[in-house]
Amino acid sequence: MRESGESEVAAGAHPAQEGATKELAGHPKDVEGKEQASGAEGGAAAQRPMKGLGLGEGQPDGNWVEGAKASEVKAPPAERKQPREEMENAWRDRSHIESTLKLKEEKPADDYSAILQRLRKIYHSSIKPLEQSYKYNELRQHEITAYPGRTLGSSATDGEITSKPMVLFLGPWSVGKSTMINYLLGLDDTPHQLYTGAEPTTSEFTVIMHGPKVKTIEGIVMAADSARSFSPLEKFGQNFLEKLIGIEIPHKLLERVTFVDTPGIIENRKQQERGYPFNDVCQWFIDRADLIFVVFDPTKLDVGLELEMLFRQLKGRESQIRIILNKADSLATQELMRVYGALFWSLAPLINVTEPPRVYVSSFWPMEYQAETHQDLFSKEEISLLEDLNQVIENRLENKIAFIRQHGIRVRIHALLVDRYLQTYKDKMTFFSDGELVFRDIVEDPDKFYIFKSILAKTNVSKFDLPNREAYKDFFGVNPIHSFKLLAQQCSYMGGCFLEKIERAITHELPDLLGSIGLGKKPGALSCDTTGCGETPKNRYKKH
Repeated sequence: MRESGESEVAAGAHPAQEGATKELAGHPKDVEGKEQASGAEGGAAAQRPMKGLGLGEGQPDGNWVEGAKASEVKAPPAERKQPREEMENAWRDRSHIESTLKLKEEKPADDYSAILQRLRKIYHSSIKPLEQSYKYNELRQHEITAYPGRTLGSSATDGEITSKPMVLFLGPWSVGKSTMINYLLGLDDTPHQLYTGAEPTTSEFTVIMHGPKVKTIEGIVMAADSARSFSPLEKFGQNFLEKLIGIEIPHKLLERVTFVDTPGIIENRKQQERGYPFNDVCQWFIDRADLIFVVFDPTKLDVGLELEMLFRQLKGRESQIRIILNKADSLATQELMRVYGALFWSLAPLINVTEPPRVYVSSFWPMEYQAETHQDLFSKEEISLLEDLNQVIENRLENKIAFIRQHGIRVRIHALLVDRYLQTYKDKMTFFSDGELVFRDIVEDPDKFYIFKSILAKTNVSKFDLPNREAYKDFFGVNPIHSFKLLAQQCSYMGGCFLEKIERAITHELPDLLGSIGLGKKPGALSCDTTGCGETPKNRYKKH
C-alpha cells in the first residue's frame, strides 16, 4: 500500500511524465523513442522486472511503466533488488564440485552389491550368534542393530550395513549448515531447497537421501521402514520422531552419500526443553557418521555449555571431524585473522588432541565471493573440503568392513568377559554359599578376582578395547548371571563353536574381503613422476 501511494504522489507531481506514460502505453511505436529521450537511467528503470521493484506482478503494460518510473523517483537504492539475470551472473561456477566429487563418472568397477552381500553373510553367520547369545546390545555401547528390549530381524541390521556414508552437520544456529547443503546439491533457488534465514530456521533433524523423485518422509515412517538404517531411532520416543524428517532427492551425489542437517545449538534454557533427549540423538548420529562438519561463522564463536557438551560427545571421533569457518568473505583480512585465532582459542580446551584439527575457511553458498577478499584461498579451501568428502565416498566399502570388524572385536571381548564372570561365579560357589552375595562381590570388585586382567592374557585383546567396569554392574543388574552359558558350551557338532567363528571372521574372513576390494579396482597409469605416486593412500576415515 505504501509503494502504491508513493507512485500516485509521484504521478501527480509530474503530470508530463504521467501523460507521456499513457501516450507510450497507447502507441507502442513511440515507446522506443520516448525511452531513448529519457536517457539510459530511465531505460534501465523501465527494464526492471516487477518483483525486483516490489510492486507486484501481472500488471498491464501501462501501469508497469508508470510504476517503474515512479519507483525510480521515490524508491531508495537499498530497496532495489538485483534482477534475476544479474543474480545468475553473480553465481559461482559449480563445475569444480562435479569434477572433485566425480559425479559424472560411472559406478566403480568393483561389484559393490556383491561385496556387501558377502559382508552381510559374514556378519550373520560369524558375529551375530555370539552377539545375541551374550546380549551385547544391552551393554548400550557401539550397538550395530536394535536398541535394548526389542528383537529385530536381519533386515534392520542389513539396513545399517548397506547404508551409504553419512555426513553430519553440527554447529550453532544460523551459521550456514542448511545453506551449505543447498550449495553442495545445487538446490538454491529451487522449490526443493532447505529453508534458510538469519533466525534459527531448522528445528528438525533432516535426513537428505537419494530417491527416484522428490519426496518428504515423516519420521515415524522412516523408523518403521526396516529397509533403512533409522529403525533404532524409535527408542528416543514419539516426540523426537515428530522432529525427524527425511527428504528424498534424485541427485548423483546422494547416490553415494547421505546428508544429515541438525537443529542449531542455542545457548539458553529452552535448549533443555525440546521434549526429547537432544544430546542422546546427536550421539546416535555421531556414532554412525563417516564425516562430521562442525560449522561456525564469525559472529558465533563463543562456547557455552551446550557446545561444550557436543564436543564431549565428539571425543574419540577426531579423525572424522572437520571444522568450518563459514562466511569468511564477509571479513577483511585483518579481521579474518583475528576471528581465526579466536576460534582456535575457544575450541582449544574442548579438543584434547596433540594435532590441531583441520579448519576450512571459506564461504559455502552459491554467490560469488565478496570483492577484495582472498578468493583464491577460499576456493582452494573449498576444493580441499570436497576432496575430503570424496575420500569418504571412495572408501565407503573399506570403512564398512573395518566398522564390522571393530564391532566383531568388541563382541568377542564382551563374550570373553561374561564367560570369565560366569566361570568365577561357579568357582566361588559352594553348597552353603549365598549365590546373590557371591556374585555381588564379584561385580562390585572385579579386580579382586582378576576378571579383566585374565582377559588381557588372551590373544588379540588390547587393554584400550576393554569396556568400562561400571557398565557391567548395569548389565548384570538386568541380566542374571545364571542366564548365560560358558563359551565352551556354545558349540555344536554341525555349527561349530561361536567363539571360533567370530575369531575366524576377525582374523581371516574380513581382512580377505577387504583385500578383495583392491583386486577389483582398475590399475592406475603406468607413468609415475610425483613423490608417493602409486602408493595406496592412507584411510584417514577408518572408524574407531
